[in-house]
Amino acid sequence: MKYLFINSVAGFGSTGRLAAQTCRELVEQGNTCVLAFGREESSCADVPTVRIGSPWDCRIHALHSRILDDQGFGSRAATRRFLAWVREYDPDVIWLHNLHGYYLHIGELFEYLRTCGKEIRWTLHDCWSFTGHCAYFDFVGCDKWKRQCCHCPQLRSYPRSLLLDGSRRNFRRKKELFTGIPNLTLIVPSHWLESRVKQSFLGDYPVRVEYNRIDEGVFHPTPGNFREKYGLEDKKIVLGVASVWDARKGLADFVELSALLDERFQIVLVGLRENQRKGLPGNILALPRTATAEELAEIYTAADVFVNPSAEETFGMTTLEARSCGTEAVVYQGTACEEIVRQFGGVAVPWGAQHLLRAVLSITEESQV
Repeated sequence: MKYLFINSVAGFGSTGRLAAQTCRELVEQGNTCVLAFGREESSCADVPTVRIGSPWDCRIHALHSRILDDQGFGSRAATRRFLAWVREYDPDVIWLHNLHGYYLHIGELFEYLRTCGKEIRWTLHDCWSFTGHCAYFDFVGCDKWKRQCCHCPQLRSYPRSLLLDGSRRNFRRKKELFTGIPNLTLIVPSHWLESRVKQSFLGDYPVRVEYNRIDEGVFHPTPGNFREKYGLEDKKIVLGVASVWDARKGLADFVELSALLDERFQIVLVGLRENQRKGLPGNILALPRTATAEELAEIYTAADVFVNPSAEETFGMTTLEARSCGTEAVVYQGTACEEIVRQFGGVAVPWGAQHLLRAVLSITEESQV
């Protein structure tokens, strides 16, 4: 079988690593795979890849989106060139992942998918596919996506628009493009996301829940020198990791937690931008993204407890990565992350820094017994 994967990134971040790992597994089974991506590529020397467009295409697409709020409707020429290549490659299965990310024209893509006659699978990693703008909505309590998006309350959130509100137009265009595609199956990583999909205009498609998998060859207990490097030999490390730290990821909760923990503890946050790092309290060790997944595995292993106070996750890959490295995890109740700890171990607590504190103290005290 010939597979074509399409994702914004390849081998980079949680979705890129997942797509690349699935490619590797299919190749080991005797299949042919290519991973098409639009932005960043990392750790894919053993995975055939093809880039959609160029960095300039992404920049121009992003600029249009900032002004016109039309994420997913730029990069038309780049998408047409890519689809010409797809017709030559002639895959049996087209496996979609993240289609947003300023690299792909979804109108051109879905016009092809509607008539190509291929088996199509679409793994949804967020809610962007059935909203008029945002990737998540529970944090702001919005349910317009169930009927008709308009007057979006999250224009300044990804994918940020600085001028226009195109949520009404985008919702209608997506509904028209994404529905009625033959041979399309949706794959979601949690029952949390499944419940939202079934209430959306994508609800007529078959939906399979398949928990995301990680590369256990990378994410396993991995000794390293992280504690020595940062002088944390005698500290209890409370770790948080995110690709993008924003309000819904719970950064404010970590700030509150830092004020409640005594000097025995050290909060370590990975994945912060430079401007975010400068604004944090001095008792939080703020680090940028790691260069490799192996480095991240060392940090997970060094930690005493992993805390994921995200309010909105469709799965929570970092939670599973931490658990695979042998570190206890704390998440919030009512999120998809609660499914992860029920399945793989960990603690789900009510929202709030006080509840996180009690869980952290319980876990670290038990670890000393």
